Parts: sequence; structure tokens; C-alpha cells
Amino acid sequence: MSPAGTASSARQAEPVLTRLVDLDDTPWYRKRNLRRLYALLLPTCIGIEMTSGFDSQMINAVQIAPAWHDYFNHPRGALLGIISAAYNLGAICSLPIVPYVNDTFGRRWAIFIGSWIMVVGSLVQTLSVRVGMYIGARFLLGFGIPFCIIAGSSLMGELAYPKERPIMTSLFNALWFVGSLIAAGISFATLSIKSDWAWRVPSILQAAPSLLQIIFIFFIPESPRFLISKDRHKEAWHTIVTYHAEGDYTSRFAAAEMAQIHHTIRIELANSKRSWLELLTVPGLRKRVIIGSFLGVFTQWSGNTLLSYYLNDLLGLIGYNDPEFIGKINVGLNSWNLVNAVIISLLVRRFPRRKMYLICASSLLCCYIIWTVAVQQYTTTRKLAPARLTIAIIFIYQACYNIGYNALTYTFLVELFPFAHRAKGITIFQFFGRSAAFFTTFVNPIGLNTIKWKWLITYCAWLAFEILFIYFMFPETYGRTLEELAFLFEDRARAEEATFNVEKQMEHSDHRYSRMDEQMSWEMDVVIPGDNNDEERMRRVSGSGQKQANASWWEE
Repeated sequence: MSPAGTASSARQAEPVLTRLVDLDDTPWYRKRNLRRLYALLLPTCIGIEMTSGFDSQMINAVQIAPAWHDYFNHPRGALLGIISAAYNLGAICSLPIVPYVNDTFGRRWAIFIGSWIMVVGSLVQTLSVRVGMYIGARFLLGFGIPFCIIAGSSLMGELAYPKERPIMTSLFNALWFVGSLIAAGISFATLSIKSDWAWRVPSILQAAPSLLQIIFIFFIPESPRFLISKDRHKEAWHTIVTYHAEGDYTSRFAAAEMAQIHHTIRIELANSKRSWLELLTVPGLRKRVIIGSFLGVFTQWSGNTLLSYYLNDLLGLIGYNDPEFIGKINVGLNSWNLVNAVIISLLVRRFPRRKMYLICASSLLCCYIIWTVAVQQYTTTRKLAPARLTIAIIFIYQACYNIGYNALTYTFLVELFPFAHRAKGITIFQFFGRSAAFFTTFVNPIGLNTIKWKWLITYCAWLAFEILFIYFMFPETYGRTLEELAFLFEDRARAEEATFNVEKQMEHSDHRYSRMDEQMSWEMDVVIPGDNNDEERMRRVSGSGQKQANASWWEE
């Protein structure tokens, strides 16, 4: 079996739009409309992961608070596991309906619906009077988050200018640490509160990111790719021109992007039933599903859930039990995570995806081996040096994790799955990720209580498997637009058809622009690849692909 290799070996289309992107040397901050778009994406899409980060750290931090333990009668073992795992269980239960909402009503409505569910969950959690009610609230919070994550990651990848897309989708996951840091800081600040408001205050504040999404979500445009799939070409063209061409309706780049998106989606939908079964029966899609499924597991089974949910127990293994000290470590760890995650996200355009994933998994294995030995040495000798080494390794581990499983996760997923199956593909990733997280958050306290430091050895073995899987299975997606990656594993003829149409469109077609009352109409020639005379093989198609000459892109 050979390694996945480069993108070219995976049958990518020729970089039609990439060549035009490379010619654009104007930075995003000098483009007024693009600046405005990115400013609005911050609270509505990039900020979505703040909710997940807030929850992970809040449930970790409240376990440090004596008031939380006293109120819920000191939960341990399986009960503590289900309290932590309820969030992921809720997410698993909502996944079957999330793609339907995304593909039927659009990315924005999915975010809006999910945000309201999480606001309700936050209120129930704040008002909890029994442990069962608290678990139910966490289930509700988890039920809402996939709507937002799947829609938000797709929307951001589909709205961002191609040059900044990898950075924007990488920042999506990096903002997890903003929510995590805020939760750690708030929980640390409320430690001194003697009443049950020590944990109720963080619970009510968990609704803040979702409220931002509810307020701002309809100030951003819908995905042009979603609009084109629904034959709403006028809106898609307006969005592309406004944000990717700064309002210039004669922009060659905007014309090329519209043509590329249109042709690629037309070919995708013509060859796809957009069914769940298709993801398993079509070889190219099946390979994507396998990669996406294992990536979901890797993001949760690489040992990170131990730190996210059970830092208190981990530090207890090396003799640190003071709540104030653990709170300081928690805040420091999240501050460190935020800094290195943002830096890595800003550098993600410079390095191939496979190389970053391999460096990530290999370095995590090294960290876990050292970590396991250090904890074992402390258990045997009770010396301070192994305990200090363990704390240092925890900080190093987090930076290594962020190289791949934080910075690249949604960048890679958006590139891996074509538009017709993007929502379903990210849903599958979420299902396996949430299932893995549910399992690990449930069994971690049992494993730590039963076999202590030996539980860390299981992660060493799993990380070794991750390295092998990445090497042999992960394709390279670096340096291409989403449409150029749409036929990554499919028949080369489809990629050539899309490329041929767009190339001919840009070289030979007659672009007709008319302006009436600030409305633009664009007609275009589409070339169907074949033999002999190109001119004889040219026909006109509209957005849906089957209308005669002079059909408008925007004809509803």
C-alpha cells in the first residue's frame, strides 16, 4: 500500500482560479468589503467554537469548585463521566437532521436554529436543581452545537476569499481557546463564591457566544455555492462581486469564480443523488468518509480529552490537589493554547496538509511517552522533578496538538468534501468525533481511578496507529480552490470537463453585461469537451444548465 501522496496524484483539476488568485497582491485589509465580511464572520462563524471551548473548560473548571461538588453530592466515576459526556451525547443525537437543515434552508438558518437551542440549554443548566436536570441541560447544549459547527465551518470556507480561506477555517478552531480561556478565567474568579452561584454564573455566561450569532448571523450573506445549488444565481453573483471583487462587475476574477462554482456544482449535482447511501457506494466518496471518520476519532482520541475534562484528576496523579494552583494552571494552559493556535493558523497557508498532520501525530506520541514515564516515576519515587516535567509536557503537548488537529481540522474537511456532500461529510466527522469524545469522557475517569498512570499507555498505542493512517490515507489538498478539489478521487473526465469549460469561458466566451437600476445580467458560453471543432461543441446554458442562447444567469 502506498502513501496518499500529493494532490496531483489524487487527480485534481488544473488550477484555473488559483492562477488568478496568485496574481492578486492586494492584502485583504485594503479591501473595504472583504474587511467588513471578515469582521462579521468573527462573531457569527469563527466565534462558534467559542461555545465548545467554553463548555469543555467550564465542566473542567467547575470540578475544581467545592461549591459544585457539594451541590451535586460529589459525583465520581460513572456519574462524573456521564455529566461530562452528556454534551457529546446530545451532539450525536442531533447529527441525523443537521445536513437536511443545512442543505434545505441554508447555512445561516442552521446557525440561527442551533444558537437558540444552546441559549435554552444554558438557561436550563443555570437553573438546575438536580443532577439529572444538569445532565439534561448539557445534553441540550450538545444537541445545538452541531447545527452551528457544520454550518459555520462550511459557510466560512464558502464565503472567504480563496487566498484567506485556509487561515479563516483554521481560526475557526483556534477560537475554541478563546471560549476555553474565558471559561477558565470566569470559573477561577468565581471559586471564592461560597454559594452555588460559583458554578451558576459560568453556566449563564455560556449563552453569550450563541447570542452573538443570533444577533449578527443575518448581517452576512448566504453561501454563493448554496445559492447556486438552489438556482438563485442573481444573489450568488452579487455576493461574489461585492466581497471578492469589491463591487466591480467587470472583474475577471469574479467571472472566473462564478463560472468555476457554477460548472463544478452542475457536474456534481448531475452525477449525484446527494443521498447518505451514495457516500458508501461511490468509491471516491467512500474514501472521503473513511478519512473524515478517522479524523473525527483522532481529534478526540489523541489524549486531549484528558486535559479538557479531567485536568484536576491528572494533576492529582502527580500530587497537585490545591484548587487555586490547578485553577492557575488551567488559565495558563488556555492562554498558551490561544497564542500558539492563532500563530499556527496564520501560518497554515505555508505548509502542506499531510506534513503538518504527520508532524502533529508524531510529536504527540513523543509527548505521551515522556508524560507516561514521568508520571510513573513520580508514582514510584514521589520526587518533584517528574511532577514538574509532567506539567511542562502538558504545555508542549497542547502546542503539538494544535499543529494539526486544531489548526487543520475544518480547513482539511472543507477541502476534502465537495459541495454536494460537504454538510453530510462534516456531519460524519462530527458523529465519529462526538462518539469518540463521549466514550473517552465516560471511560477516562474510570481508567484513571482504576489503573492510574497506566491508562496513559493506551493513548501511546493509539497515537502510533494515527501516524500510520495519516501517512497511507490522507491526500494532499494544499494550494487549490474548493472547486479544483471537488473531484479529488473521482473520474478524471469530470475534473477535465469543469476545467475545460471554465478555461474556454475565460478565453473565448462573450461576456455580456447590462446595467439597469443597478441590476447586472451575465450570459455566458459553456463549452462541452469533446473531439474536433470546439465551436461546434459550444452551447449556452443557464445556472441550471439546460437553457438556450441568451439565457440569463439570474433568471429565476
